Parts: sequence; structure tokens; C-alpha cells
Amino acid sequence: MHDATLCFLVDARNQRVLLGMKKRGFGNGKYNGFGGKVKPGETVEAAAARELQEEAGVYCSELSKAGELAFFFPQKKEWDQTVHVFIASAWRGEPAESDEMRPEWFGYSALPFDRMWPDDPHWLPLVLRGQKVRAEFRFKQDSDGANEIAFKRVESVDRLV
Repeated sequence: MHDATLCFLVDARNQRVLLGMKKRGFGNGKYNGFGGKVKPGETVEAAAARELQEEAGVYCSELSKAGELAFFFPQKKEWDQTVHVFIASAWRGEPAESDEMRPEWFGYSALPFDRMWPDDPHWLPLVLRGQKVRAEFRFKQDSDGANEIAFKRVESVDRLV
């Protein structure tokens, strides 16, 4: 399993979160937070900040860790990953479209779950309420090639190490 990051810009005062429409690569056509793979020698925090800058054009030096999500893809083991989820509540710059992502603000009550990964409804609302989560998800392919998930657990934790 490799480490990856996922970062959400959160405007808690206005109850909204910045998501990006993935334009290419893994997750193409889905809304998600901003993130990606951790480079060798890079901390997960530094990777999250770098990916946020590359994909949304904003700078954030203070990220709050909100979760650790383990994803398993039995059909494609190379996709297995531990995703470190971060929240950014302060940043510099205006979100801008990149080659990889098109950013868009969504109210907490209007998240486009029908255009997101199927695991997101299980944990993202908890994170947006300020909870820290640990979860494990196993994706499988049905005969039509549509992704389904079976989640083993989602737990809210006080602190992440």
C-alpha cells in the first residue's frame, strides 16, 4: 500500500467546502478533495500542501489532520492506498482551475455525492462536522464494471497519530 493525501478547503462560517472536478487520471469525472501521492522523502503534510497548490493554486501552511482511510481494490492491487485526509481552514490565494482539477464550492447540505466516490457519504460529513475518522473500504467490480464498496468500518476518533 502506498500513502496518498486528500485536502479539503473548508469555509466553516459559510458552511461550504471546496471540491475539485477531476479532469484526468485516477478518479476522472468525479468531485473530490485535492491530493495525490506522497513523494519519496516527503511527509504527508508536505505532500498535501504541495498537491493543494498544484491542483487548486492556493497555499496553505497549516493543515489539520482529519482522517486516515484505507482503500483496497482487489481487482487492481496497485491502487491500494492509505489516504491521509486534511482540512485547511485558512489559505492564501484564490482557488483556480488547473490541468488536473476544476474547483467549485459546495454547501455542506448540497454535496454532489452522486458524482463523488461511493465511500464519501460514509465519512466526509463527519469530517465536515469536525470529527476525526478512521475507515477501511474495499472496492469491487461488478459485471458491468461499476464500482461498489463494502465498508468494513468507519469510526470517529478523538486524535490521529
